[in-house]
Amino acid sequence: MPGDAKEHRTVSRVTNILELVARSENGTRFADLAAAIDAPRSSVHVLIKGLVANGYLHDEGGRYTIGSAVRALLAAPTVPIDSAARPSMEALHNKFNETVMLSFLVGDAVVYTDVIESTQMIRYSAPLRTRRPLYPTSSGKCFLAYAGDAFRENYLAAHLPDEAVREQVRAELRTIADEGIAINRGQTLPDVSGVSVPIFGNGQLLAVLAIAGPTTRIADRLDEFAAAAKEEARQITTRLAR
Repeated sequence: MPGDAKEHRTVSRVTNILELVARSENGTRFADLAAAIDAPRSSVHVLIKGLVANGYLHDEGGRYTIGSAVRALLAAPTVPIDSAARPSMEALHNKFNETVMLSFLVGDAVVYTDVIESTQMIRYSAPLRTRRPLYPTSSGKCFLAYAGDAFRENYLAAHLPDEAVREQVRAELRTIADEGIAINRGQTLPDVSGVSVPIFGNGQLLAVLAIAGPTTRIADRLDEFAAAAKEEARQITTRLAR
C-alpha cells in the first residue's frame, strides 16, 4: 500500500493520458487529450510523443491507442489475478445474477478491471477502467481497511474534513479489517448497495471482489452475498498459489 507517496505532476499527466486512451474504444485524438489534461498543449504533445516512442501509445493516423508496451505489462505471468478471479466471478454471477466486479487500488482510487453485469432489466452498471473513490464504495472501503496507517489517514484527512466523521469511518474500517467484509448500503448511489471482500496473495491484499445491485432487491441478502464472496475469494487465493 502507498505510504508517504506524493503526487508528481508529470507522472500524473502521463497516467491520465494512458487512462483516457484506455477508456476509448476507437482511439483518442490529440485535441481531446489536450482538452482533458490540465497542461499546456505543447507539454501534452511532448508527453504523447514520448509514450509513442516507448511503445505505450500507438499513433493510428491521428488517433492514439494503447501500445504494445502496455499490453506486454498486462500479460506478465507474475500478475494472474484477473484470470484466477474470473471463474469465481462467473460463479457468483450465476448464483445471484447481480453485477460482479474485480477491482484494484490505483493511487488513491479504485479501478474496476473486470465486470460481469446482471442480466436483469434493472441492474447496476459498473464503469470499467474509471477511477472511483475509496470511500464510500464498498471496494474502496476494503482497500482502506487494509492500507497502511499513513495512507489511510492522509486519505481521510483529504476527503473527510470533519474529525467526528473520520472517527466513525475509522471504526467502520477496523470492523471491516476484522471481519473481511465491506458493505455499502446506498452511500454512493441511493438506489445501489453492494458488498466487497478482499483477495489475498502471499499475505498481501491484491484485489477486491464485489457484488452490487439495486438496494430494494439485495439489501436483505447482503450477508448471503458476503458469505459466498468470501468463499470465492479464498478460491482465488488458492488458484494464485498454484
